[in-house]
Amino acid sequence: MSTPRTLFDKIWDEHVVARLGDGVDLLHVDRHMVFELTGAIGYRDLAAKARRPRNPELVFATVDHVVSTDIGDRETATSAEGRRMLGLLRDGLARRPPRAFFDLGDSRQGIVHVVAPEQGIALPGLTLLAGDSHTCTVGGLGALAWGIGSSEVEHVLTTQTIRQKRPKRLRVIVDGRLAPGVHAKDIVLALIARIGAAGGTGHAVEFAGPAIGTLDIEARLTLCNMAIEFGSRIGQVAPDDATYQYLAGRPFAPKDEMWERALRHWKTLPSDPGAVFDREVALDASRLSPQVSWGTSPEQSMPVGGLVPDPNVMPDAAKREAAIASLRYMGLVPGEPIAGTPIDVAFIGSCTNARLSDLDAAAAVVAGRKVAPGVRALVVPGSGLVAAAAEAKGLDRVFRDAGFEWRAPGCSMCVAANGDVVAPGQRAVSTSNRNFEGRQGPGARTHLASPATAAASAIAGVLADPRRRGA
Repeated sequence: MSTPRTLFDKIWDEHVVARLGDGVDLLHVDRHMVFELTGAIGYRDLAAKARRPRNPELVFATVDHVVSTDIGDRETATSAEGRRMLGLLRDGLARRPPRAFFDLGDSRQGIVHVVAPEQGIALPGLTLLAGDSHTCTVGGLGALAWGIGSSEVEHVLTTQTIRQKRPKRLRVIVDGRLAPGVHAKDIVLALIARIGAAGGTGHAVEFAGPAIGTLDIEARLTLCNMAIEFGSRIGQVAPDDATYQYLAGRPFAPKDEMWERALRHWKTLPSDPGAVFDREVALDASRLSPQVSWGTSPEQSMPVGGLVPDPNVMPDAAKREAAIASLRYMGLVPGEPIAGTPIDVAFIGSCTNARLSDLDAAAAVVAGRKVAPGVRALVVPGSGLVAAAAEAKGLDRVFRDAGFEWRAPGCSMCVAANGDVVAPGQRAVSTSNRNFEGRQGPGARTHLASPATAAASAIAGVLADPRRRGA
């Protein structure tokens, strides 16, 4: 009888081209997503060495980080530096066109980690790389995916391989069931608060357990998106019937007989009973409430109904000093309720929470209400297809009637490289994945939260619990 294996091990072993020693392997890359930041640099460096992409049919491209999210002439509205990066990418792609390019004006354009799943580019059992740390997102479909740097982008374009040290395996078992008003974002923020921002370093993480099985695919993508925020470059959920239903008919998913063959293979991928993980962590979803970050790291998160932590009672000296610095930057006082903290901006978007189900959850909170005076609130769909689907359901009208800005697809305020920024000293509640100092703009103060919590906070004008309609 063969030794039981994990989902991660099965996919990794299928992709080994060569064992290089000391735990390092050369892996084949099935699909490579590029965009205008690291992708542009990779193509520029490739051209400087008179090289061409080895397998352009395995390359897919989009634009997202630097593009303007203004409704209208987005090319003109994009900054001069952004247009330069777009030009570099377009020049590189023109020399040897990829399988598909979702440029401005294409209805499929959007955030790279939103486009890959919805187009069926990311599939169970495939290796997928992109020059962005949140590429782990698409592990929610059972892919093996992680982010790479611009020099590695060039290497993958040239060789269709990647040199990688095999990580350890971590399983996060989530029991129970989420209560109404609590979402996947709350699971992962609670997890990071518990194990720390480095809690998964050196590990590939698999999310498993009864609560994970009840999540839809977009919620699983949210979980895996933030695996990198606790140090795991790779996050995965085993494929199941929900995965197959989600992928059926996607443009770049297998068709006809190839679909049947793929399906048979995908059903062999989940971790075998008895498969050994190097570490396991358990979490009870039924005990969770909506979460919100209070500091400048995702690990500094807490229930929205709690009190701002007191660094003086933290036993770990490093965490104590980090908390003191974070509270100083965030302008918060230990012992005070986090709920009720006034906000200036509410941002619903990013590769973490800009899919249709995210907009549905936020719209359910917003419907029939108004954004608080003085609050700037914006919704940025993750792709043109997400925007079209939301508009077909009338969600754009729900948000606009409430006083939200309805914008075009892109990374927007998550990365503040495109004109969408939080002003110095302003406080934002954000559905993005990082709350580092200056992440949403120099001096910006960011509170991470789910779309429902961000929506409730926009309406209340303060950090608020989405379960309390009167908040």
